[in-house]
Amino acid sequence: MVRFLLSTAVTLIANAVGLLLAAALLPGFSIDAASFIVVLLVFTGVMVLTGPLVFKLAITSFPQIRGSISLIAVFLGLKATEWLMPGFDMGGLSNWLAATLLVWLGSLIAEILLPIFVFKQLRQNGAPNVTIR
Repeated sequence: MVRFLLSTAVTLIANAVGLLLAAALLPGFSIDAASFIVVLLVFTGVMVLTGPLVFKLAITSFPQIRGSISLIAVFLGLKATEWLMPGFDMGGLSNWLAATLLVWLGSLIAEILLPIFVFKQLRQNGAPNVTIR
């Protein structure tokens, strides 16, 4: 359970980093401050749902796209979030494509670095070690 919660926290933080990176670097890509948390939750939820779906589709129908499953899930997640959330605007097709790469790259880097540095630091500073049996 603790591992699941830590994994969820890393995913949410990583997606937040990716979305903020895209918002900072792309003109026309905007997220209302008031709706950022909801946009983040919707985007992460869509990513969690579309990732396995795209993976299954890739394995059965298009094995050539297996390496780009995360990019496709981000691509679909951004568009679905834009459709669902009025406080989120990507600003057109070119921003959608660029945002896909930026959000994917920002999330990837954050998902690699967070467990290595942040959670390792928490363990070393005496965070309680919980064992579930």
